[in-house]
Amino acid sequence: MGILDFLTGEFIDVIHWTDDTRDTMVWRFDREDHEIKYGAKLTVRESQAAVFVHEGQLADVFLPGLYMLETNNLPILTTLQHWDHGFRSPFKSEIYFVSTRRFTDLKWGTKNPIMIRDPEFGPTRLRAYGTYTVKVSDPGKFLVEIVGTDGEFTMDEISYQVRNIIVQEFSRVISATSIPVLDMAANTRDLGKLVAEAISETISSYGIELPELYIENISLPPAVEKALDERTSRGVIGSLEEHLHYKAGEALGLPNSGAGQAMGMGMGAGMGMAMSGTMPGPWQTQAATPATPPPPPVEHVWHLAKNGQTTGPFSKADLGQKAADGGLTRESWVWTPGQDGWMHAEDTELAELFTVAPPPPPEG
Repeated sequence: MGILDFLTGEFIDVIHWTDDTRDTMVWRFDREDHEIKYGAKLTVRESQAAVFVHEGQLADVFLPGLYMLETNNLPILTTLQHWDHGFRSPFKSEIYFVSTRRFTDLKWGTKNPIMIRDPEFGPTRLRAYGTYTVKVSDPGKFLVEIVGTDGEFTMDEISYQVRNIIVQEFSRVISATSIPVLDMAANTRDLGKLVAEAISETISSYGIELPELYIENISLPPAVEKALDERTSRGVIGSLEEHLHYKAGEALGLPNSGAGQAMGMGMGAGMGMAMSGTMPGPWQTQAATPATPPPPPVEHVWHLAKNGQTTGPFSKADLGQKAADGGLTRESWVWTPGQDGWMHAEDTELAELFTVAPPPPPEG
């Protein structure tokens, strides 16, 4: 081997890129005056592609593999350069390495609420946010349409544009599906697929794709959420009358039963009246102010249970008629709001409906 052959072998270019970042999408191989030696070795690793640009024109795209940059491996570049067979001088070209891996855990979200017409709540505003994944699908198109001559292109430089496209398509899809707000949480997966499909046509013109798009949360304005919480609380409380009885008995420290609650309310009212009449003070010499009569007692309504079936509600007068007709007996099961479970009629205030027949009159 001659000294010239030895030096030629020693100065063969080795062109490759080892990415030590997590957000670089495109990196240009730096070479003084962009001169690439004929016969240089090009190494393209997995999740990479190498794009040759010659005099501002896209020349070729190399997928993962090891290449010798010679005329037989550079058909397009050879045509542009007008090389003759056996030409050995360096050629001037730019080499861009494009990362084709997935860029994950990218955030998106609505800056302003989206106005929709909900079938249950009417006109409603909502917000949404989530994550998505981006992947370069066409390195050549991506370089031409997005990167240009940028020597180091990162994900941050395109993420803002992708987020705007996602929000735009999300707004359109969410308005067209007519899914009620309360059912959206169960359909976030399908909504994400619809949005990704709607976006694919637009972003494919950039040479990229969205393999995954996730909707993490869809939320209502705070005022609407508060109203929804109150509505849910009312459903949990159940009967308003029973709830008020419970709170009154709880305040007086009495057992949480209907009788205890009623007794507590009566005791509270009686104690208040007694204290107003016995406490000394200058107002005792003044004319007594007529006391406001208490409200009339609330008539209870009753339910009957027989053979596993319940009927009612009935007023006390209705039950009196049933007692006269035999439809209500002392052993009948009855219940009224505030009562602790079902009881026999004779064990409640309904016992007075059953009159005892007088004995026969004496003779003579």
